[in-house]
Amino acid sequence: MRRQRTLVTALCLSMLSALPQAAADLPRFEITFDQRISNKPYTGRVFLIMTTSGSAEPRRTLGWGSPTPIFSQEVKNWRPGQTLLIEPDRTMGYPHALSELPAGHYRAQAAIDLNRWSHSVVNAPGNAYSPVAEFDHDGDATPMVRLTINQRIPTPEYQDTDTVKYIKLPSKLLSDFHGKDVYLNAAIGLPEAYQKNPDRKFPSLYKVSGFGGSMRSARFSVRTSAYAAAGLDIAVIYIDADCPTGHHVWADSANNGPWGQALTTELIPHLEEKYRLIPEVDARYVTGHSSGGWSSLWIQVAYPDIFGGCWSTSPDPVDFSSFQRVNVYDAKDNMYFEPDGSKRPVSRAGPGGMRLWSQEFSAMEEVMGRGGQLQSFEAVFSPRGPDGQPLKLWDRKTGKLNADVGKTWLKYDIRHIIETTWPTLGPKLEGKLHLFCGDKDTFYLELAFFKLRDALKKLGSDAYVEVVPGAGHGLPRSVFRKVNEQMAAHFKQRYPPSSTP
Repeated sequence: MRRQRTLVTALCLSMLSALPQAAADLPRFEITFDQRISNKPYTGRVFLIMTTSGSAEPRRTLGWGSPTPIFSQEVKNWRPGQTLLIEPDRTMGYPHALSELPAGHYRAQAAIDLNRWSHSVVNAPGNAYSPVAEFDHDGDATPMVRLTINQRIPTPEYQDTDTVKYIKLPSKLLSDFHGKDVYLNAAIGLPEAYQKNPDRKFPSLYKVSGFGGSMRSARFSVRTSAYAAAGLDIAVIYIDADCPTGHHVWADSANNGPWGQALTTELIPHLEEKYRLIPEVDARYVTGHSSGGWSSLWIQVAYPDIFGGCWSTSPDPVDFSSFQRVNVYDAKDNMYFEPDGSKRPVSRAGPGGMRLWSQEFSAMEEVMGRGGQLQSFEAVFSPRGPDGQPLKLWDRKTGKLNADVGKTWLKYDIRHIIETTWPTLGPKLEGKLHLFCGDKDTFYLELAFFKLRDALKKLGSDAYVEVVPGAGHGLPRSVFRKVNEQMAAHFKQRYPPSSTP
């Protein structure tokens, strides 16, 4: 037994010595920003991003599950040219504290968040960053790393063409809510037949981006031609759901404002008047994937008298009793830990996916400050707290759920809404719901999807619900071809070729 204990102790010490160790003497980081970036004092978070990669800019290595070390420090009235010392005891860090920085050769950048209307606090257009500085952290010396923020991410310029038009529509509803000018951003891809038939009106498809997407990622020539190949000339409108808190999902909320109302009463009437779109329920469709999948289903359920069909793929949780692997209504549940005490994942490993853990995911979002995926849900679904911020669903240190906050999410729980309002809602959704999800969704979204499927079946709904065997979050191309074909058939049934406006 004594020999076994000795061997085990030696093995443990050997393993510990193999781990990267924080050197005793930390580098010193001094940051300034150039007056050409801004001539006004900056209040907000300053980000210090590092990588051991030999080529990529550190700011470009950020992402879900990334081991890229990132640190943030709050500043107030930081003036151009004034030197800011990054202080480890005032700095938040991921995946570790700055004081625990392992020894190694690093490349570093600093950044500030000047674009306050994007979820991305580092890489959004208009944000500012420094050139890359390299340093060695080995404990033998205390390097001084000086970074000057003197570059800005360019704001893309959108050029209209015959078939693609960009829209920036002032929203009175959202401007009144936020007390500042707010715009509805969208882009519309017009079918080839639009120019050839100047007296013809066309159906419209509202496509909602997934989390982190925007109208910048639209590829209209591909999308409009894909629908045309299925027999449907349709205008594809890419509606931008990016916002400071993440993704507003086109739902009216206490924190983000009345996005659903703005879509239905401001943007849609504007587009239909300007671009010869058929102003009828049966000619308005909505689709999206992931967060866009949830958004599209929400839009259809919340506005059944405005939209005539929804094609939702891999939607975010449609039943909050299975919010991925969490039951938000159960005070005994925990965001970070499974009932047996093991770490709770937010994604499963496998083809197209990596194992991500809820606690680490949440910790990264805390360092970023705002705009993360989990925080985005709180911003939409939670009431606004006394401090003006969304009420928190879980304790950031322990993962313990606040079920009282969870219960306020019921009014956004799609399965609950459908079940409790079915006598009046059901007839309005007849023939309109088309839902797709893999049975091994990368983010466990099938758990909530199955509950909605079972509820719809029990209610006698005619919804088309397809579970794709073996599929993760990204579905096969055959699913999207089926979406195009279903959409074309849906339109032709309601508007036979001889009756098309």
